Amino acid sequence: MTTLKNSVQLIGRLGNEPEIRTFDSGKKMASFSLATNEIYYNNKGEKVEDTQWHNIVVWGKKTDIVEKFLKKGSEIALEGKLINRSYESKGVKKYVTEVSLNELLMIDKKPSA
Repeated sequence: MTTLKNSVQLIGRLGNEPEIRTFDSGKKMASFSLATNEIYYNNKGEKVEDTQWHNIVVWGKKTDIVEKFLKKGSEIALEGKLINRSYESKGVKKYVTEVSLNELLMIDKKPSA
């Protein structure tokens, strides 16, 4: 059960082009938003689609895969962990929750040539 601690699994589509940053140390990071959709019927029998947005961060060699193969609209499955952080902007403390990617599976089929 220890492997279940702080584990997140999501399947969704990229909401934007991945943003790639290279730091002075040479380390690379990618970030993008991921949309997950849930469809259900409310008590009136009406179809409801609920979209949740998740901030995803990727470090290391997986950044090269993200940079080369993923684009806005790409469908992926991922496993990662939740990261909570805060920062101050214009005197106001802001809180951010992100998913730090560990494993990535590209679901989109390759276009036929």
